[in-house]
Amino acid sequence: MGVLDALAKMAYYIPSVEKPKAKPGLYERLLWTAIALVIYVIMANTPLYGIQITGASNVQQLLLVSIIFASRRGTLMELGIGPIVTAGLIMQILVGAKLINLDMSNPEDRRKFTAAQKSFALILAAFEAAMYVSACRYWALSGPNPIADCSATALQRVIVGLQLFFATYIVILLDEMIQKGWGLGSGVSLFILAGVAQYVFWNLLSPIVVSGQIVGFIPYAVQVLMSGGSINQIIIRQGGRDLVGLIVTVFIILVLVYLQGIKVEIPVTSPRLRTVKSKVPLKFLYVTNIPVLLVGILYSDVLVFASLSRMYLQGVVPTGIADFLAKYENGRLVGGLAYYLSPPGSLYATLSDPIRALVYTVTLMGLATLFGIMWVEISGLSASAQAEQLIKSGMEIPGIRRNPKILERILSRYIFPLTVLSSLIVAGIAALGSLLGAYGTGTGLLLAVGIVQQYYTMIAYERTLEAYPLLKRLIGE
Repeated sequence: MGVLDALAKMAYYIPSVEKPKAKPGLYERLLWTAIALVIYVIMANTPLYGIQITGASNVQQLLLVSIIFASRRGTLMELGIGPIVTAGLIMQILVGAKLINLDMSNPEDRRKFTAAQKSFALILAAFEAAMYVSACRYWALSGPNPIADCSATALQRVIVGLQLFFATYIVILLDEMIQKGWGLGSGVSLFILAGVAQYVFWNLLSPIVVSGQIVGFIPYAVQVLMSGGSINQIIIRQGGRDLVGLIVTVFIILVLVYLQGIKVEIPVTSPRLRTVKSKVPLKFLYVTNIPVLLVGILYSDVLVFASLSRMYLQGVVPTGIADFLAKYENGRLVGGLAYYLSPPGSLYATLSDPIRALVYTVTLMGLATLFGIMWVEISGLSASAQAEQLIKSGMEIPGIRRNPKILERILSRYIFPLTVLSSLIVAGIAALGSLLGAYGTGTGLLLAVGIVQQYYTMIAYERTLEAYPLLKRLIGE
């Protein structure tokens, strides 16, 4: 028995959500989706029992990590969807690279893949929870050794570790419930959207004062104007969101909605029915937000490892290496590799350190292009895969012989430029949002807009089927 079979078999012993016997109606599915969202929000605002954030552990939450993994520091959602996303990406890369022999068009292989992914996500959750409590993340340190010099007892660590593990298991069940037909879309997308929306709302309307400044832009602007302050304080703001960030947020949303609607159409026809002509639509944003998501996950892993190395492995990791990875002052990241890979977050921060902004932008766009090309090759979106699918469907390009190699050369003229161009565009949009202080960050807006459009399409599709029952029977629903 291979590792994949062992993981798949393990999933059968883990309690899971059963598929509904009959497909629920649209409003019932929306209700279950809302229930899952409410449970996530409650967990994201429920502090872990038995923790104590003091001293070296009181380090700023990395916004990029919070958005990509829909996590919240010090709560049941500390791990967020990190184990689920990481397990899914690793499994898909292994399958796409043919390191795991699975045919995703085969229902049995798909079930095995899903079961193995669930088990793998739980293993990652257990490992991450163990590492967090072993590194004394939530308690004070009395020395350099996070295991021996931690103020927490062994029982406290076990209790917190179990909370982190079972909270992730609940998130997996919520995602499973939605994907098996009780809700709409996927729990992973829903929780990312909820996290981004919460950050946008917080940055725009929150009246809470932190470090002597109002967090929300609108309450801050009202305070400045009523106190007779300068308009420049509203346009560019140190340590908070400003008018430039709000304008950039609206601009990015509009640009993304427009670009999502652009398609490149390739004319095709049937060799048996020459009069029947159609078109294969290729999205202008061919790679969607996947390259930026992969870069974000890579950055998040670097940032988390760097912060853990700096805070909890003093005396184990040499000081020079720790400073190279991350340098902190008063709990804030101020230098090292993690500093230059993290987005500035505002126009003021960008102008204060243009070298950091340049390094971040160049690495983001370079890595996004590489990840975009890699993702197209391993996910079945390459020219060769599209040519094979076209021939299997019985269609052909007019005037071109039904030869896979010839079709591949024709399609590569469209697909490769679209891959590179769309990767650069989404990376540029993400960089623009991060450099100018977009609410929710550029990466968060990219993910959120894509998810909202997916939900809009799904709801429109479901409403159409309910309005026309005959259409539902024709497509086998």
